Amino acid sequence: MDPARIHDITRHSQEAMESGLSKENPYTPEQISSLGLLPERLPRHVAIIMDGNGRWAQSHGMPRIEGHRRGVNSVRAVVEESSRLGLEQLTLYCFSSENWKRPPTELNLLMRLLRHYLVEEREEIHAQGLQFCTIGDITELSPIIQEEIHQTTERTQNNTGMRLCLAINYGSRSEICGAVREIAAAVRDGEVNASEIDETLISSKLMTAGMPDPDLVIRTASEFRVSNFLLWQISYAELYICEKRWPEFRELDLHEAIKSYAERDRRFGGLNK
Repeated sequence: MDPARIHDITRHSQEAMESGLSKENPYTPEQISSLGLLPERLPRHVAIIMDGNGRWAQSHGMPRIEGHRRGVNSVRAVVEESSRLGLEQLTLYCFSSENWKRPPTELNLLMRLLRHYLVEEREEIHAQGLQFCTIGDITELSPIIQEEIHQTTERTQNNTGMRLCLAINYGSRSEICGAVREIAAAVRDGEVNASEIDETLISSKLMTAGMPDPDLVIRTASEFRVSNFLLWQISYAELYICEKRWPEFRELDLHEAIKSYAERDRRFGGLNK
């Protein structure tokens, strides 16, 4: 890649850290090609398991929560770049239903960071034309955070840009169980015949109903597991494992993941000609 372009992206990332999302225009196909990407081979939906915040902080002699704070900078940079690339959806695994096992002090700080992000980035998200949504059981969050989620969702609901989905208090097994219970109740009440249960019906009862399945799942910090994340939805997704921990992840790393995706031979069980 042209050294000047690398400098521009690095500078762009630094500005994102300092002032939030920029308001630059989406890339043209020519600009996408100049990044070494194929416009016709971009994924529609990228999902990211943001891992390694605490370990990054500890490796730098900082408290774990500082890693989560620095991770917000990566969120800003990746959200902006995904939008400029023209992705249809970006889903970020922010807080799993298993994360409640962490120490109370860390949980409190994580919730404060989440609220701060929802408040501080709301107008930036709207200015970018992004559609904000969440998946997960937000009823277990504090009423204050629930209200901030509702406000951000409502503020951006008529936007037509990339969908930014945050998975908060999310667990895929619990999601699937909820869908099964709903379908079972419909069968019990005579609304659905058991013979009518198929993949389309199940998908329609998941929290991701109406969303495209992820094409590419990125996990940082060299961890080779999916951690109860979108188990149904990522059946045919391409997996990309990045050595960098989440606070280090930036636009160039996203580009590398997308390049790897574009090189895959996606056959979906069949054979390509």
